[in-house]
Amino acid sequence: MHPRGLTPVEARIDRAARRLLDRSGQRRSEARRRWVEFLVFGAKQAWACVFGGALIVLILLSRLVYPADAPIARDDALTIAAVLVQVLMLAFRLESWREFRVILLFHVVGTVMELFKTDVGSWTYDGEGLLRIGGVPLFSGFMYAAIGSYLVRVHNLFDLRFAHYPRRWLTALVAGGIYVNFFSHHWLPDARWVLLALVVLLYARTVMHVRIHETVLQMPVLVAFGLVALFIWIAENVGTWAGAWRYPSQLDGWHLVGPEKFVSWYLLMLISVVLVTWVYRPRAP
Repeated sequence: MHPRGLTPVEARIDRAARRLLDRSGQRRSEARRRWVEFLVFGAKQAWACVFGGALIVLILLSRLVYPADAPIARDDALTIAAVLVQVLMLAFRLESWREFRVILLFHVVGTVMELFKTDVGSWTYDGEGLLRIGGVPLFSGFMYAAIGSYLVRVHNLFDLRFAHYPRRWLTALVAGGIYVNFFSHHWLPDARWVLLALVVLLYARTVMHVRIHETVLQMPVLVAFGLVALFIWIAENVGTWAGAWRYPSQLDGWHLVGPEKFVSWYLLMLISVVLVTWVYRPRAP
C-alpha cells in the first residue's frame, strides 16, 4: 500500500499530477500553474467518482439499450454488472481491500434501509428478477456503496485534514439518530429538522483542508456535505428517469425528484462520514 492508502493506480495518478504541477511551477506563470492545479483537481474528482459513474452508466444503458425480451431480467443484469465492476476493481488493484471494507459496510446499511422503505411504500422497484430480497433488487445496495467509494477515494487522493473536527462519539450519536429517524418518522414525529440543526451545530467550526499539490484548499464541511448531496440528488433523478426505481408521485409519469429529498441526502452525508471515520480517523491539518 502506498502513502495515504493510495492504490497503485491512484499513486501513479498522484505522481503524474505532481510531475505536471512541478513543471508548471518551474516553467509557467502563477496563473497557468493554478489552472493546471484546477485540472488536476477535476481529474482526481473524476477518478473518485469512478464506481458511482460506472453504476450511472449501467443504469442508463439498461434503460436505453437493454432488450425487453432478454433472458435475464434487467434488475438481475444490473446486479451482475455491478458485481463484475466491483470484482474487476479489486482484481486490477483499482480499489484496496481496506476501501472494500467501507464499501461493504455502506452496502449492508443501505440494503437494510431499502428493505424497510420499499415495504412501507416510500419508493418501488418495478422490475422483476431472481437476485433480490423481497421487493429490493440487490443492485440497490451498490448505489449506497458508490457513496462510500467516493468518500474513501477523496479522503486518500486529497489527503483530507480537518480543523476543529467534533468528537467522533458525538458524530456517531447524531448519525445514529438520523438513521433511526429514517425508519421512525413513519410512526413518530419527523425529527429531520432537529437533526439537521444538530448537524449544523456539530460541524459549524469544522473546516476541511484539501491538498491538490502545493495548493491546499479550505472548505467548511457543511458546504462539502451540501455539494455531495446535490450530486447525489442529480444522480437520483437520472436513476428515476431510467426507471431503476420510482417514487409514488412518479408512477403516473416521471418528474424531477422534489427538493425535500435534498435534505434527506444531506443528513445521509453525516451517516456516510461517520462510517468512513471508523476506518480513516480524521486528522488535523
